[in-house]
Amino acid sequence: MSAGIRHIFPPDYRLRVRPDFLKTWDKGRRFHTDHFIVVLMQKSNGPTRLGVTASKKVGGAVQRNRVKRLLREFFRLNYEKINPQADISIIAKKGAADLGYVAVYCELKKLLTG
Repeated sequence: MSAGIRHIFPPDYRLRVRPDFLKTWDKGRRFHTDHFIVVLMQKSNGPTRLGVTASKKVGGAVQRNRVKRLLREFFRLNYEKINPQADISIIAKKGAADLGYVAVYCELKKLLTG
């Protein structure tokens, strides 16, 4: 980690309300990986924001929360490399709960960091 760069994930970097998710899902481009559906919507201004969805198909509450934590950690650590000025919604598929951070990183890095 280089000096001077802070890895943060403040509320301004999150999709938080349903209308924001719906707008992203309606107007964004969908990309599929083995364990995730990534919806990417370009926007003209504002920070890149992330929204994560994990249904009961992923597993129980513990597994769903773990997947969401891993995805937020990926976003937080790679924020500077991710496509600027976009809203990103990541939907976890069945089997995502079995992944570790390295597997999540390998699956999403080419898609989101270029």
